[in-house]
Amino acid sequence: MSRSAHPAGPRHADVLPEGHYSAPPADLNALDPKVWAETVTRDADGVLTVGGIDVKRLAEEFGTPAYFLDERDFRARARAWRTAFGGDADVFYAGKAFLSRAVVRWLDEEGLNLDVCSGGELATALSGGMPAERIAFHGNNKSVAEIRRAVEAGVGRIVLDSFQEIVRVAHIARELGRRQRVQIRVTVGVEAHTHEFIATAHEDQKFGIPLAGGQAAEAVRRALQLDGIELIGIHSHIGSQIFDMSGFEVAAHRVVGLLREIRDEHGVELPEIDLGGGLGIAYTSGDDPREPHEIAKALTEIVTRECEAARLTTPRISVEPGRAVVGPTAFTLYEVGTVKPLEGLRTYVSVDGGMSDNIRTALYDAEYSVVLASRVSDAEPVLCRVVGKHCESGDIVVKDAFLPGDLAPGDLVAVPATGAYCRSMASNYNHVLRPPVVAVRDGEARVIVRRETEEDLLRLDVG
Repeated sequence: MSRSAHPAGPRHADVLPEGHYSAPPADLNALDPKVWAETVTRDADGVLTVGGIDVKRLAEEFGTPAYFLDERDFRARARAWRTAFGGDADVFYAGKAFLSRAVVRWLDEEGLNLDVCSGGELATALSGGMPAERIAFHGNNKSVAEIRRAVEAGVGRIVLDSFQEIVRVAHIARELGRRQRVQIRVTVGVEAHTHEFIATAHEDQKFGIPLAGGQAAEAVRRALQLDGIELIGIHSHIGSQIFDMSGFEVAAHRVVGLLREIRDEHGVELPEIDLGGGLGIAYTSGDDPREPHEIAKALTEIVTRECEAARLTTPRISVEPGRAVVGPTAFTLYEVGTVKPLEGLRTYVSVDGGMSDNIRTALYDAEYSVVLASRVSDAEPVLCRVVGKHCESGDIVVKDAFLPGDLAPGDLVAVPATGAYCRSMASNYNHVLRPPVVAVRDGEARVIVRRETEEDLLRLDVG
């Protein structure tokens, strides 16, 4: 089929019943640096490149769909966070965003610590060579086996999430002849401006111990009485994909208030405070995230001011960026299979992946950008919805974006800012194989997580 053989979809937003779409960008071939990794550009022929390699070559060698991760950009972002907070604070990369043994090695080399929240993430961290004392172990329902392995390995801290877990960790540590360093995660009643599924500091949710009603204070009393644990601080995490610092200010005020109560009741000043992560990144040109040095300055000033007002020694601050490190470093490359214009509505562009490699659009109503990657085009823009190949009407990768009107099967399209949570949350729905993660740097590309095969699927099926 020629590139102009199908009827065009709508070219103006006002034909859509929703009526809230912006006008197409002036240049569909332009790349907004906010949403792309550092080395992503277009070559002389207009083909998207990363790390000096064009996507046609990458697709030919590694197939599609695939995640391509800019290693140089990842390392630069990790260093930026480490530099921003300096030696008087701890930066824990949140492994849930994306974790592999290669990433663990990069984090170690760039001086970041690592936060894990399952036995599998802990196993990956240890296998990748992260020193156990630089690992924090999270989770609202850690199993006895997971806690035992963490204590045996010598993890630097376990974040306690319930009254039962306080006793459980202390008991296991005593059995092993250890004194485990711990923090208590508290919910501070801050309603983060984010999707309800990823807002984590209001009381009505599964994480942490509420400040309300004195529950957090009681958790501290119990922790201070147990021999097997050493309470080193309070942990708070208010949500994800947050741009507004005001929520952190309220959270810090309430956490420092708890630290003051602990000092007044127990004569103890806890040496650490962890403000969690959740800082947002740019998925579209409309997003405006802060730089690490701005965040570090703001958080440090907030905690210092609150502690001075409470006449407390300022504790050591910890933060947990995950998405903010890895999110912008990768994009997903797809091949277009079907282009289906719906007159008066939009054009549906079906690609060879979908909700199995990026569930976030279906789960969180997340927004993404997309570009034609294998060439440039000066065709008129068409409002499109990029969808996957799964048997679900909600199988949407990019809800609405403008793409060239001559888009056709065989074209490659790229969705930026998919480094966080996409591979981590990938599934085998419809028995689709999970894509590889390919690290690209200085003209070289290598697989760091290989593509699944049908043999992998069938190996698990013992029936």
